[in-house]
Amino acid sequence: MLRLPPFTYLAPQSIAEAVRLKAEHGADAMFVAGGSDVYAGMKRGQFEPKVLVALHGIEGLASVTGDAARGFSIGACVTLARLQEHPQIRAHFPALAKAAGLAGSPQLRQTGTIGGNVCLDTRCNYYNQTFEWRKAIAFCMKKDGDICRVAPGSAKCVAVSSSDTAPVLCSLGAQVRLVGPLGERKIPIQDLYRDDGMYYLTKQPDEILTHIDLPPPDGLRCAYWKLRRRGSFDFSVLGVAVALRSEGETVREARIVLGGVGSQPRAATAAADLLVGRRLTPEVIDAAAEAAAKLAKPLDNTDMAHIYRKKVARVYAKRALEEIAGLPIEEGP
Repeated sequence: MLRLPPFTYLAPQSIAEAVRLKAEHGADAMFVAGGSDVYAGMKRGQFEPKVLVALHGIEGLASVTGDAARGFSIGACVTLARLQEHPQIRAHFPALAKAAGLAGSPQLRQTGTIGGNVCLDTRCNYYNQTFEWRKAIAFCMKKDGDICRVAPGSAKCVAVSSSDTAPVLCSLGAQVRLVGPLGERKIPIQDLYRDDGMYYLTKQPDEILTHIDLPPPDGLRCAYWKLRRRGSFDFSVLGVAVALRSEGETVREARIVLGGVGSQPRAATAAADLLVGRRLTPEVIDAAAEAAAKLAKPLDNTDMAHIYRKKVARVYAKRALEEIAGLPIEEGP
């Protein structure tokens, strides 16, 4: 049985106090909310904090506010289970509710938070193992080593972003609020991510992601499709998020974002551009799905064969668009 190493647990009552405590303890401290990713990483020796600064007791971080006219603000400590069942999120952003409901298992969704899922550590078959397993094959560059076991010639880590909510939030045009010693800043959520498996977030270690802000839905339609081995519990090895707005039957704005194909969510801009100014006919959907699949260049570092995952990218992009268009969805894997 893997056990947690010893650590000091601090429970601040405000964002300012949490920022101060992190600054006092520096690199020895980590923020934690639900802990479903942090505690597992600590057991495997991937995270080694001496101090955990808890966020879930801070007032205002566990609520959803706003309405369809003004947009919504989601506190980072809102659990995935609550987001999955939130009536306004289900009504206006069903893809986000679906993504939250597909993350982890029912038990983990009761503690796992939207902020934690947005900041989820990148994953790899050579990294997400016990300390002794990693030591036996020689550590990888993401933790304790100096070489990528997937791509030995690579100068950077190629661990994969497997967050369910991140590609959906990118497709919805969400923004995130970050608070640190220098104050608060607000950025588009796609700017939160880097294409680097080790340094995958632009958020500084001493910053707290406090809120995720969604714009007014304004007629938006969205869908999310996820590939994983087990339907009840598994990380995403491919996620396809689609969001669009139309005037009548003509698409005026579209975003397609893929997860699980790289170290950050990847926007299939060329595929989305094929939709703008057109109706969602089967021919247009096929062309956009084919273009989206060209962006998917997965490596053999997560579950399932990478060639298969690339093929499914086209299938799932097509299904997501068919769902939005109200067309029959083709059957298959």
